Amino acid sequence: MPTSNCLICGAELEYDNTPRKMACAICGKEYETTAACKSGHFICDSCHMEKGIALIKAFCADTRSRNPIAIMQQIMAKPEIYMHGPEHHVLVGAALLSAYKNSGGKIDLEYALSEMIRRGQQVPGGACGFWGCCGAGVSAGIFISIITEATPLHKEEWGMANQMTARALQAIGNLGGPRCCKRDSFVSVWEAVQFVQEQFAVQMEMPESVVCGFSAFNEQCKKEDCPFYPAV
Repeated sequence: MPTSNCLICGAELEYDNTPRKMACAICGKEYETTAACKSGHFICDSCHMEKGIALIKAFCADTRSRNPIAIMQQIMAKPEIYMHGPEHHVLVGAALLSAYKNSGGKIDLEYALSEMIRRGQQVPGGACGFWGCCGAGVSAGIFISIITEATPLHKEEWGMANQMTARALQAIGNLGGPRCCKRDSFVSVWEAVQFVQEQFAVQMEMPESVVCGFSAFNEQCKKEDCPFYPAV
């Protein structure tokens, strides 16, 4: 089941505003980091997301679902996807790309997923708090950039990609912290589905409501203050 704690020992993670050099407990490479568990373990983003990225790519390439929330929930239920982590920075955009393609969107899905992975992996874990831009919201913007083939020199496409990121981040920010990769992913997809319908007249499927099944694994869950918290 997903965990919000250290993947090595299960201890609670701690964050610091001052970075320090630490060796990844899995690959041994040294990085500057602001996050480690109370027992002193640090796991780099690449190691943290490696298994999850492979799962996301395989699932999104094969699914025929038009519902990006359903796609995400099925992937999130797998042990390769942890409660929190930078794999969500790829997951949001990948689920949207698959649902968009299956809903009639004209894209090369194989290329699009590979590009989503390449770009999403560049958004580091903890960007939500340290950069002020949650990676789930950025992932929705990357999705729009990919389907419009935006570059820094485009006009309309450049604008739409930034509008999408802003729209997702506004919705995420309005809910307030602390961070929750599941909540922020659901919010970003919800906003993106509406944006795509408005801008491209492509209608992806969405559930009437989204119910989170991961609250028990999130020690910082907002519970009743989260719109996706299951009703008792």
